[in-house]
Amino acid sequence: MKLHDLKPAAGSRHKRKRLARGHAAGQGKTAGRGTKGAGARRGTAGRLYREGGNLPLVRKLPFKRGFTNIRKVHYTAINLDQLQALELPGKDVTPVTLAFAGYVKDPRQQPIVVLGRGKLLKALNVRAHRFSEAAAASIRSAGGTVDVLPLGEIGVAE
Repeated sequence: MKLHDLKPAAGSRHKRKRLARGHAAGQGKTAGRGTKGAGARRGTAGRLYREGGNLPLVRKLPFKRGFTNIRKVHYTAINLDQLQALELPGKDVTPVTLAFAGYVKDPRQQPIVVLGRGKLLKALNVRAHRFSEAAAASIRSAGGTVDVLPLGEIGVAE
């Protein structure tokens, strides 16, 4: 057998319908489009808004303005009182240590923002993606350091 001998299996290939080629072709006259109306005309299949007397779908939906920003960054919020309650072997707080403590589900999924609720009395080296001004000032006044991570990093050598 050679390449030029190959043929499709019998019955697996159908000839296309030749529409509007006369009665003998089986699809003459209206060519399967019925008679008159928008569906019989060339270049139109009707409009989405026209639903034959029913209330159009567009009018059924609530009238909403604006849009949803798909590039919005959603942060996981950690407050100072949570950092104060944290029992750590060292002084470093990273997204990974927060995940081990149970405050964050997956440090790779959402960046961390440290907010200023509560008081921080111990010196911690906090690495997060964002800090509120009050939180950063409170961490520094307790003797700790603030390190801002770029988005996508989790604060440890990978």
